[in-house]
Amino acid sequence: MTDPASVDEAVDVVRDRYGRLDVLVNNAAISYDTWQRAITADLAVVREAAETNLYGPWLMVQRFLPLLRRSDHPRIVNVSSEAGSLTGMGGGTPAYAASKAALNALTRMLAAELRPERFLVNAVSPGWVATDMGGAGGGPVSDGAASVVWAATLPDNGPTSGFFRDGRPLPW
Repeated sequence: MTDPASVDEAVDVVRDRYGRLDVLVNNAAISYDTWQRAITADLAVVREAAETNLYGPWLMVQRFLPLLRRSDHPRIVNVSSEAGSLTGMGGGTPAYAASKAALNALTRMLAAELRPERFLVNAVSPGWVATDMGGAGGGPVSDGAASVVWAATLPDNGPTSGFFRDGRPLPW
């Protein structure tokens, strides 16, 4: 997601095989930096997290937008985290939390700009999932994926510009 040449290759593959893209799911995250605090954070870690967690999805949207515009039901789903909710945010995990809060802001901006074109753009939180980053204590990946599938398959009159988990709104 952070390498423009790789993203362009992916766009070329989708365009050549399918001619359009119906759903873009931005599901990337790094740097769940539990060892850091905002007042002493290594800003190199923060920058790296922003590259993947914010700028990568932003690049994907920009590059795939022409193919999404060819869809009758375009959807963009940004996989975020409740750690990016300003309502519940406290200290800790500054790189991860700040980059996911920024992804949530991007979600709102894209939804507003693309609403006239019938796009639905939402952020979802999969919750704590047993992945390489989430660790063994998390829930099954299939449970986390359910929120993504829900947002990807919303009807045309479904919500846009929202933040959801398990189909229920979350506070920004």
